[in-house]
Amino acid sequence: MTEWVGRFGMCTMMSVSSNTIRILVDADACPVKDEIYKVAWRHEVPVTIVANGHFRIPVHPLISRVVVSDGFDAADDWIAEQADAKSVVITADILLADRCVKAGATVLANTGKPFTTSSIGGAIATRAIMADLRAGGDIIGGPAPFSKTDRSAFLSALDAALVRLKRR
Repeated sequence: MTEWVGRFGMCTMMSVSSNTIRILVDADACPVKDEIYKVAWRHEVPVTIVANGHFRIPVHPLISRVVVSDGFDAADDWIAEQADAKSVVITADILLADRCVKAGATVLANTGKPFTTSSIGGAIATRAIMADLRAGGDIIGGPAPFSKTDRSAFLSALDAALVRLKRR
């Protein structure tokens, strides 16, 4: 593992070659970190958890963290710069998902829903409509509570994504 202070703040990260499959996690409000660790251990795939504050991660050679500065979208910027065709990115942030899909990454929401080149445009449009409704004073509910079904769907989707990447 390597620690350094870089453009994004204090970073701790293991060395991963550019041809290694890896999981990049937008840690802000991610309810499936434990599930990510379990799947990563089973597939022996490194995981990098990215956030703008310190947080606990399991002590394990496959898990590392990057703590970025408090700058606006610093974690998103770091993840987007690292994402490539060998990356699985876990995020609920639609705009980050768009950047990572364009970089060739496999992108999953924390519910297991994949963001793809064919679905990201609709997700961005829905996000914009919801923002307009909120700005207009309409009271709209937030997302449904995270359920066991969501957790199970996420586990299946992450496992399937890693299997697909390994077969390439």
